[in-house]
Amino acid sequence: MKATSLVVLVFVLAGLAAGWLWLQKQDQSPRDTGRTAGEPAAAAALSTEGVSWPMFHGAPDLGGRAECALPDELGAVWRFDTGGPVVSSAALFEGSVFVGSDDGNLYAIDLSSGREKWRFATGGGVESSPCVLDGTVFVGSTDAFLYAIDARSGALRWRYETGAKIVGGVNHARAGNENSAPILVGSYDNNLHCVDSDSGEPLWVYESDSYVNGTPAVGSRVAAFGGCDSLIHCVSIADGAPIARIDAGSHIAASASLVDGRLYVGHYDGAFVAADLSTGALLWTYEGEDAFFSSPAVGEERILVGSRDKKLHCLGRDRGEKIWTFLTRGEVDSSPVICGDKVVVGSNDGWIYVVRLDDGAELWRHEIGAAIIASPAVSKGWLVVGSEDGSVHAFH
Repeated sequence: MKATSLVVLVFVLAGLAAGWLWLQKQDQSPRDTGRTAGEPAAAAALSTEGVSWPMFHGAPDLGGRAECALPDELGAVWRFDTGGPVVSSAALFEGSVFVGSDDGNLYAIDLSSGREKWRFATGGGVESSPCVLDGTVFVGSTDAFLYAIDARSGALRWRYETGAKIVGGVNHARAGNENSAPILVGSYDNNLHCVDSDSGEPLWVYESDSYVNGTPAVGSRVAAFGGCDSLIHCVSIADGAPIARIDAGSHIAASASLVDGRLYVGHYDGAFVAADLSTGALLWTYEGEDAFFSSPAVGEERILVGSRDKKLHCLGRDRGEKIWTFLTRGEVDSSPVICGDKVVVGSNDGWIYVVRLDDGAELWRHEIGAAIIASPAVSKGWLVVGSEDGSVHAFH
């Protein structure tokens, strides 16, 4: 009898322990689960309504400003794995994440669950950052083609061939309520290409003296970019006619930001410059310690930019003076985003950081484990970023 009671007691205790473990699992919030794309998504409770980050650095001026604030701490919601490094910066639109991979595909991922909606195969790696406009995703590939893909179905609408690989992001120059819009992309054929968004027919081609590595920035009736020919090029969107060519002092791999008629960009020899496009003059130069491959986020009074000196730099917008620096453990090629009173940026040390805009104090970080060259996409409390290990991560 005693033996039987002991057996019953063991079974009861085992049942209680199993029940306690089950309750612990149910009590985990979405930010603590570390779920992958294949797991059930309790993240469905997180709203995706109004989430919009339709292109690299958020808007045609490439200003890198999010129309939202971030909490002091973020939680991991999901992880999605591609078959190659992800240096493409994600676009967020209507509940989907659009991002390229060096495995040759453009992926559409459900923002709430992290599940794949579709993928579109190109003939080369997709390092280019996509741009979403009017239900179409525009993206370049190292196979030298610019693709227009239906955002809902993943079906090809058209493709346009340049003369060499495309690694920079795509921009658009819509003004008013036109049915179509000029689509802009640079290529390693040394040209900036402008094509019609509806047909893919070329509108004009502007030739520079070397590779166009970054995303062109768009302002009022002008497009501007830095080239590997060490020049800042400003061209007319109407016909591609040159407006200004400004000597930056060294070749430019980063994308520039064009805000209020001023262009901000860093170059390979470690200087970061501001130029007035109306006069063609350099306004100020900030001397850093290493090359700038990161593109700047431009706030009301401050500019944030990463450098290969492993730091995030905060500069005064008017004069370019150093306000603070934030040191990571790897090169900072990722382009920062300003989110209210915070700044978010990735580093080649494998961490994503949130720091305070006022003084650069670290508020939160998360280890992804592989270099982060891609730039974060931020909207309505969501943060999405890719990594060199082929993964895409969502936080909220």
